[in-house]
Amino acid sequence: MTIEQSFYIGYITKTRGLKGEVQLFFEFEDYMDLEFDVLFVEVNKKLVPYFVDTIKLQKNSTAYLNLEDVDHIDKAQVIVKKKVYLPNDKMPERDPDDFRYTDLIGYLVIDENEGELGEITQVQELPQQFMASVDFNGQELLFPLNDDLILGIDAEEQVLEVELPEGLVDLYRGEE
Repeated sequence: MTIEQSFYIGYITKTRGLKGEVQLFFEFEDYMDLEFDVLFVEVNKKLVPYFVDTIKLQKNSTAYLNLEDVDHIDKAQVIVKKKVYLPNDKMPERDPDDFRYTDLIGYLVIDENEGELGEITQVQELPQQFMASVDFNGQELLFPLNDDLILGIDAEEQVLEVELPEGLVDLYRGEE
């Protein structure tokens, strides 16, 4: 299994107890829809399979896992802070109409006044709103994703048209 044949779901945050139980933090939105018979943990740039004995999903984007052959805290310690992947064929199907802000990663942002700004590299969910990060001339340009700023989304061309508040782009240019 390679990273190209899999998708990232989160990482092991810590051990729990002495019998090798670990906590997994999900960075995958639909973690409740995932199947967990085998997980792949990235160790030294290679994916190592771990078979799941038991899993207790929590509401706060975490789960407690007991993995086969990880029966002691020392064995669990080696996978703490490691990224966790699942095979691509375990990716839950989503309704094509179920569009999310995170789907905009990779889209080209074009501002009505400033023109082409760059590609969205990250979408973060903050308590009040979603924020998009754009690689703008090697700098991270942040702007909120909301209906007031978004003029249009072209899913086929992967283009997001926006009208950002006046002066926002200038802040990132470093103009006086």
